[in-house]
Amino acid sequence: MEDRLNTVISWVPPVPTARPGPLAGLTFGVKDNIEVAGVRSTCGSAFLADNVADADAPVVRRLRGAGAELIATLNLAEFAIGVTSQNSAAGGPRNPWDPRRVPGGSSGGSGAAVAAGLVDLALGTDSGGSIRLPASACGVVGLRPSPGLIDVTGVYPVSADFDTVGPMARTVDLVERAFDVLTDRPHRPRPRPSVLGVPRHFVTDDVDPAIRAAVDGMVRTLGDLGFEVVEVDLPRSETAQAHVYTLLYADLAEVHRDRLGADPTLFQPATLERIRVGLDIGSADRREAMVARSEFRADLRRVFEEVEVVVTPTLPVDVPLADESAPVLQQSARMGQLSYPWSLHAGPTLSVPVGFHPSSGMPIGAQLTAALADEAALFTVGRAYQDATDWHTRRPPVSIERFAGDDGAEVRPRR
Repeated sequence: MEDRLNTVISWVPPVPTARPGPLAGLTFGVKDNIEVAGVRSTCGSAFLADNVADADAPVVRRLRGAGAELIATLNLAEFAIGVTSQNSAAGGPRNPWDPRRVPGGSSGGSGAAVAAGLVDLALGTDSGGSIRLPASACGVVGLRPSPGLIDVTGVYPVSADFDTVGPMARTVDLVERAFDVLTDRPHRPRPRPSVLGVPRHFVTDDVDPAIRAAVDGMVRTLGDLGFEVVEVDLPRSETAQAHVYTLLYADLAEVHRDRLGADPTLFQPATLERIRVGLDIGSADRREAMVARSEFRADLRRVFEEVEVVVTPTLPVDVPLADESAPVLQQSARMGQLSYPWSLHAGPTLSVPVGFHPSSGMPIGAQLTAALADEAALFTVGRAYQDATDWHTRRPPVSIERFAGDDGAEVRPRR
């Protein structure tokens, strides 16, 4: 089953844990753009095929220090660029619910590994939706935290304006526990949010009807649980994605400019196409996008004075089949249509499983978004929803059971 999913880049030798901690007994994996001492840190790219990190990234040290056992680095879209994760030098990871389909991206290996049971917890990175999209596609929980709350040292950059590191797990509880460790903050209970917002219009009305119905079902459940649900306006959401692209792709081109001049053939074609987009973005375009970001954030601050959490779909379409002929930029724009706008926001977004598509049987996710540094509101709402539903307890048709071999790296199917 692991060969079919293609989730792992490197198996990590066990490291003795000095003391029990809040994550003792749990296993975790990290997206392979996050440095792990002594093993390859490749970013899914031929450029870094033999790169071995000297030290653990701070986020890895924190999870290990809390007692969790790191067992693997996980496959991803090359340099964390892409929404399907198929543009990896290691070959694209696949979705455990249907290995013909993508796991989302760019943290595709992280989402697939959690869903399949290879790890209890995984770290991903999210610039435009790279945690939330695979969380939705794989039927797990994934948090894009407020930028700046979690240390990104030792994480290969996409864009300093947008890069975040966040946890993925099957439950909101475990995501919250990992978040507390990653931020090194004592847990402080938050009063239960009372008002949830549902946008009258968010980005586009062209959302798969089954996805819209699943998210509407989540909203009804939350209403039944006593949350007040009101309609809200989200001004400028239609143009937010374009402004994220402008800022992110311009940064991307700068990060990889030297590689473009050295040997661009080492890039995966889909990666190269995205990077080249950034070469044509000028300073005037960037200034316009930065002004738009400030305006969008100002609008959202007013929204979060009225409501505490906003509910939107994560993906607008069903999880697609892996298709190398699909137009790269069009597919990226469509799959990230509802996640990119929240990347322009200064606060956190949590993707939670809310059902399965009646045609394909693939998972469906909804995004919960809150004001800056109010992750606690998301955990409270998400936990209440999971306590009342069982979507997060469902398992793929074939999951993975790890057993101890000589190298600690063997897996076998579990039906």
